[in-house]
Amino acid sequence: MKVLVVFAHPEPKSLNGSLFKVTVEELKRLGHEVRTSDLYAMKWKSNIDADDFPGFHQDEKRLIIADESVKSYKEHSLTKDVMEEQEKIEWADLLIFQFPFWWYSMPAILKGWFDRVLANGFAYGIGFSKEKPRGECYGEGHLKGKRAMLSITFGDPETSYSERGIEGDIFDLLFPIQHGLLFYPGMDVLEPFLIYECNSFPKENYEKAANLLRERLNNIETDVPMAFRSQNGGDYDKYTLELKPQNFNPKVRGLKIHLKDSQ
Repeated sequence: MKVLVVFAHPEPKSLNGSLFKVTVEELKRLGHEVRTSDLYAMKWKSNIDADDFPGFHQDEKRLIIADESVKSYKEHSLTKDVMEEQEKIEWADLLIFQFPFWWYSMPAILKGWFDRVLANGFAYGIGFSKEKPRGECYGEGHLKGKRAMLSITFGDPETSYSERGIEGDIFDLLFPIQHGLLFYPGMDVLEPFLIYECNSFPKENYEKAANLLRERLNNIETDVPMAFRSQNGGDYDKYTLELKPQNFNPKVRGLKIHLKDSQ
């Protein structure tokens, strides 16, 4: 299997840095091909702006990101760093994202990777037809057939991310990333690898976490993806994109209604 590991933490000697190293080493030991994107080491540009579209002249018109994105993608004129990351994604069968959970999301540098790399025409804005008036996304799209997994560290205990936890249910918190960034362009999303209470992390906890990660990677090819409903699979109205009443179970809480087994 070809695996792209995207790493977003400024300190290589951090817990995230160590888990990133474990991931790369274990995947190679298992015989997989591995490529990496260490965003801080790459000094990745995290903001998308007019500089991302060399053919755009701001003195002539206003910048509309989606329009310039698809134009540049089709003309192969996106910036070199973006095209290199797109090539890595095309190459990969599996994408793994290693990062800390900061302010209820990913680090800004990683969000900027998604903003810039998942261009119009590459990851969205495709497959429009009479049968699919909203296009091919959420289970379809250019990245269909690829798999993706999040590997995240948290400061607070796991209980605080439960249904009654003060942070909110972890499924709902990760929904914008797993469903909105990974499933949207067509990727199958694997259950995330999550490590809690990382602010104070003794060596024995690290060894346990590293072994759990190795165990997870050993089964990565056969892991069953999360059962998100596809946009054009019949569960949603094809115009309003609202879940049809007959497919909605009122006993299911939160965003889990978008899982197939929630009916």
